[in-house]
Amino acid sequence: MKLITAIIKPHKLDAVRETLTALGIEGMTVTEVKGFGRQKGQREIYRGAEYAVSLLPKVKIEVAVAADRAPSVVEAMTVAARTGQIGDGKIFVSAIEHAVRIRTGETDRDAL
Repeated sequence: MKLITAIIKPHKLDAVRETLTALGIEGMTVTEVKGFGRQKGQREIYRGAEYAVSLLPKVKIEVAVAADRAPSVVEAMTVAARTGQIGDGKIFVSAIEHAVRIRTGETDRDAL
């Protein structure tokens, strides 16, 4: 089992969600987060004054999948989230040692 964590631009969330739904992904966790990467934030102007925004709004999506599905899910998320501009985000893939569905007690792959 793999945990896929994607940090993307907020306006790309619907496209990624629709893409994952089309792949048959049944669940995900979405969190609004702030951060920066190579772009180191951005400059904005408010009422004539310029100021630096060092933490940009992002969305973190977490999806647990069977290990054999991870490459196709990562590829689909990459295509759906890409704008071609700096700050598109990152995708991380981690191993899941054990999973339990609380309601039924199912474990590991059955719990996904």
